[in-house]
Amino acid sequence: MKERVFSGIQPTGKLHIGNYLGAMSTWVREQDNYDGIYCVVDLHSLTVPEVVNPQELNRKIWNMVAIFLAAGIDPKKSSIFIQSMVPEHSQLAWILNCVTPTGWLNRMTQFKSKSENKKVVGTGLYTYPTLMAADILLYDTAKVPVGEDQKQHIEITRDIAVRFNEMFGNTFVLPEPIINKAGARIMGLDDPMQKMSKSVGEVKMYHSIGVVDEPDQIVRAIKRAQTDMGPVVKYDEAEAGVKNLLNIYQATTRKSAQETKEIFEGKGYGFLKKEVTDAVLECLRPVRERYAELLNNKDYLREVVSEGAARAHEIAHKKLLRVHEALGINFPEIANHSKAK
Repeated sequence: MKERVFSGIQPTGKLHIGNYLGAMSTWVREQDNYDGIYCVVDLHSLTVPEVVNPQELNRKIWNMVAIFLAAGIDPKKSSIFIQSMVPEHSQLAWILNCVTPTGWLNRMTQFKSKSENKKVVGTGLYTYPTLMAADILLYDTAKVPVGEDQKQHIEITRDIAVRFNEMFGNTFVLPEPIINKAGARIMGLDDPMQKMSKSVGEVKMYHSIGVVDEPDQIVRAIKRAQTDMGPVVKYDEAEAGVKNLLNIYQATTRKSAQETKEIFEGKGYGFLKKEVTDAVLECLRPVRERYAELLNNKDYLREVVSEGAARAHEIAHKKLLRVHEALGINFPEIANHSKAK
């Protein structure tokens, strides 16, 4: 029996090449080796309700489903669904809230950064990690493909699972992260000291390279990318800007560090940016083309998520019943009595 992999992406912000190289490409490469469950985590998008536009959110949810498929996730091998279609996610999240110490949540760096300078902070933003833990633990997930900056969420998920298991009996599998080193930390083109961001990319035109950006948009973004102070590439001494472009090239071409060094050592930044641009365009071309086709086939998108949600619900429901049993809040005698009537 294959080990199960779970991963999800919020439908908000601009999905960028770092998300693709650090997560989605791993999903695609490994889908023959694992039982994959991939989710558009729309409930996570509600943690800051002040910025939610219902019509725009709905559009972005379906766009994300199309990107999953365009990136190469095969619905015959893996399940693709929308998080809110499976109510067990919310139900288990409440139970995990009840067993998670507030001290653990206080340490989460994402909450600290997102709540900074805000007058009002919703409870959902604070308890975001327990919903993420529920997403993962519902499916007896063995592996979770994540970026380096998401390791803390896997660690708290494991801590929550261990605490529940110790309190109520062995119920949850402890997941392990899968971290794709190539492309795991792509930095912003406008500021190579900051990680490329979905939210920033949505408001700053030349911050990121979108997975489904048009070619001319990608060309302009890379042309404007920050480089270093010196006139040519010094591979071993590259500073943040050039190092970021080299990382993007290596991740999109899958060339070794030595091969990359031989190509660019002593070359000017114009040559570097042209080669990076060509590599990125070639890497993303099939995704962009397939994405455009899928957006014109909404019936197929609905069929994919309907089938994916049905399978996810079957797995999640059984798990939630097991959790209820561990807690003593299962009532099979009442269910059987109702059936008899």
